[in-house]
Amino acid sequence: MLKIKYPFMKLNQSNKKNATQLWIIILSILGLAVCIAVFFLPIRLIMKDFAERILNREILGYEGWFKTLLSYVMGGICVILFFDFCTLTDFGKMLVKKTKQEIKDCISEIDFRSLWKPVLFMSAIYLLGIFAILRANYLYADDLGRSVDGYRVWYNWSRYVNELLSIFIHADTKLTEISPLPQLLAIFLLSISSVLLVYILGEKKITYVRLLASIPLGLSPYFLECLSYKFDAPYMALSILSCIVPFLFITRKKAFIFCSFVSLLVMCMTYQAASGIYLLLVVILCFQYWNNREKSYKEILSLLGTAAFAFCFALLFFRFFLTRSEALNEYSFSTAIHPLPHMFSGILNNIKGYTTIIGQDFGIIWKIGIALVCIFFITKSIQTSSRKKTASFFISMLVMILSFLLSYGFYYLLANPFFAPRALFGFGIFLSVICIYVVSNYKKIAVVTVLALNWCFFVFAFSYGNALADQARYEEFRIGILLHDLSTLNPNRSMFVLYENSIDFAPTIKNISKHYPIIERLVPKRLKGSMNYWDRAYLIHFNYNQNEEEASDFRASDLPVVLDSYYHTIKSDGTHCLVILKH
Repeated sequence: MLKIKYPFMKLNQSNKKNATQLWIIILSILGLAVCIAVFFLPIRLIMKDFAERILNREILGYEGWFKTLLSYVMGGICVILFFDFCTLTDFGKMLVKKTKQEIKDCISEIDFRSLWKPVLFMSAIYLLGIFAILRANYLYADDLGRSVDGYRVWYNWSRYVNELLSIFIHADTKLTEISPLPQLLAIFLLSISSVLLVYILGEKKITYVRLLASIPLGLSPYFLECLSYKFDAPYMALSILSCIVPFLFITRKKAFIFCSFVSLLVMCMTYQAASGIYLLLVVILCFQYWNNREKSYKEILSLLGTAAFAFCFALLFFRFFLTRSEALNEYSFSTAIHPLPHMFSGILNNIKGYTTIIGQDFGIIWKIGIALVCIFFITKSIQTSSRKKTASFFISMLVMILSFLLSYGFYYLLANPFFAPRALFGFGIFLSVICIYVVSNYKKIAVVTVLALNWCFFVFAFSYGNALADQARYEEFRIGILLHDLSTLNPNRSMFVLYENSIDFAPTIKNISKHYPIIERLVPKRLKGSMNYWDRAYLIHFNYNQNEEEASDFRASDLPVVLDSYYHTIKSDGTHCLVILKH
């Protein structure tokens, strides 16, 4: 039967291509026009007013807000121009095609079926490890405020991924307390991270011994604080995973650069404390290639240069186009960097502080175990090296020291470094990498030493979880007595109340601290003298809304004692009330 074709009813391939390009050009022009329009004052004021309505609060510091908006606009322009380059130019199209093909080739080489059992195994290990933390059901720091007020505000630290994912996880824009679901998600992400780390460092060979060697990744004393957060835990775990994923594509240069850039941006927009993990893994992998003569000097230098380029490009893009400028002023303790003339001396001081803090946190047993593992790392490097023994010794020493230093990431650049336990979990990744390397095809005594060290971390997780539960019981007991006395003296809650000292640690924690000093940095104290937001939020959990009007600090005043008990002394003149907590 004769078929009649109507050319006007169907565009040919060339016309479709031209139409697509035309739409891209039109949308790009519209996008650039919107970005340029934002520079005009009326548009900015309208957007500021709209943002305040959405956030339901006043945006302070208009100048800082405008700088942030300007950064977003410049970032948007860069993205539009790059997109046009990739879709409208022949070279860009070729680059995109090759990158897509390299990513497909890398993914096709991964046997995903061989990974699910190790992921389940590590999930069981991590779940057992934090069981005591889950059982303690402790509201940790930010959890106090989020559970009462339901706010997110991760954008204050430019953690936009947290903002978006939290809406999905909590099924609402207003957060509610849904534990242990976020912590279980964190465990799952940590399990994937451990398996991928073993897969990458072990040359795609996964064994249960190597998996157990990776335990410090999720159960180091520092990351236990991250797992204590009921709302933040999954995003902290995601920051680790995002630093490991790019190395699945390390055999293809274009795919590696692209995946590194995207993954590092995700890391920056989840939890920046993981920034050193990427560089740490680059150094260790290059050392393995050098020590085993798997790659030439040219190939190793090429890999180092590629990784350094991707890392710097991603962090600079985040810094200039995604970081909130007003947050740099409001939260200068965590964002302001050393001025250039003092950069070198500032970094040296931060290195000293980082090393000192770790030395103070760890007990003697942990220090001995870590020292032995480091010694085995050097001896294995020498014995299995295809290079000269002397060169292998010095290079392995250098690599180990450099890897340790890189574990703190770009926090060395901060003028006021953040040394809270949750900011130091890169040290746990460093231990995991060293442990995996040591147990891979080496002496049994080295394997036993690594597993013994990791067993100590595993046991400490139970001690820490039980300490949280004991502290919670002790705090509730002390708070119950205090609120009873305050409600009797001040039934209408009209007095200004200040506190001296804080609720002390429970006897259990004091006992643990003799062997594990870090416990006193992990377990928070309630009702500190400054009476910060977390303490007020803690009191709200007992339905006690304290008078928060502005009042001068009257703790030095000679107020009469109205009540003196075993646990606290209360001084008051009827208007001001000073609570002195006893230890």
